Amino acid sequence: MRIPSIILVCALCLIALQIQATALEGAHAGTFQDALGREVRLASIPQRIISLAPSVTETLFFLGLGDRVVGVTDFSDHLPGAARKPKVGSFLHLNVEKIIDLKPDLVIASADRYRPGLLELLDQAGIKAYVVNPKDLLQVIECVKRIGRVCGVSEKADELAINLANRMDRVVEKIRPRKKPLVLFQINIKPIMTVNRDTLHHDLIRLAGGENLFADEPLTYPRISVEEVIRKGPEVIILSSMERGGLFEAARGEWMRWKSIPAVRNGRVFLIDSDITDRPSPRAFLGLERMAGLLHPEAAWE
Repeated sequence: MRIPSIILVCALCLIALQIQATALEGAHAGTFQDALGREVRLASIPQRIISLAPSVTETLFFLGLGDRVVGVTDFSDHLPGAARKPKVGSFLHLNVEKIIDLKPDLVIASADRYRPGLLELLDQAGIKAYVVNPKDLLQVIECVKRIGRVCGVSEKADELAINLANRMDRVVEKIRPRKKPLVLFQINIKPIMTVNRDTLHHDLIRLAGGENLFADEPLTYPRISVEEVIRKGPEVIILSSMERGGLFEAARGEWMRWKSIPAVRNGRVFLIDSDITDRPSPRAFLGLERMAGLLHPEAAWE
């Protein structure tokens, strides 16, 4: 009598597992709309993912999906696990053959980080591609949730998204009653370049309690002169350049010569890591917190 009971229990467990697996697959056997408005049909949860942007790579690892990532672009180097993944080239020199050889069941790209014609090539090879396009912190939060849904970790993605939103709200509440200083945000050394309002950098400045000095420029990344900066008189200068080492520090030293600029006169010329201000990934929230600390050091920042 005991043996049939054990068999019955095992059979019921097997049926339950099959039902669970079917439900899980069914939840993802559907169509997901990406940032380009494309309909991406997935038959099951993707297990072999290639990331085509450092920000996407960071988001995947943030969601705990690093073990499913089988390929990344050259500059996905922040996390040791990501740095060790097979490389598929860079934005300008993407190796489509390598992507195909890695046999992904999903490629995730950023709208401004893939070459023309790539999606058509992947489609011809039978490879699904999903495109994201976060431009500010709210869209980064939504991107975390979208990638989480596509990859079958919706519950975790929603929890992490709430945590990011809480971090942002905490900064906004701390700086709400404070005066907004005029900010020059420099992204390149020679020529001197800054950002307008259509950038992640602008969103970080705004949320951190600053006013972007060149927000209304028609070009997204305008070139500016020292004379313009002197005339506009920024109260804070923040340098976020891809140039590292001595050049990065030397650029700060160049500004320190111009004592007529309020930021220089008051010792408010700072450096910030470009990776936490340039990439629309969860690390941008660290960029927000760091920037708020630079703009409002008088606030209590734990």
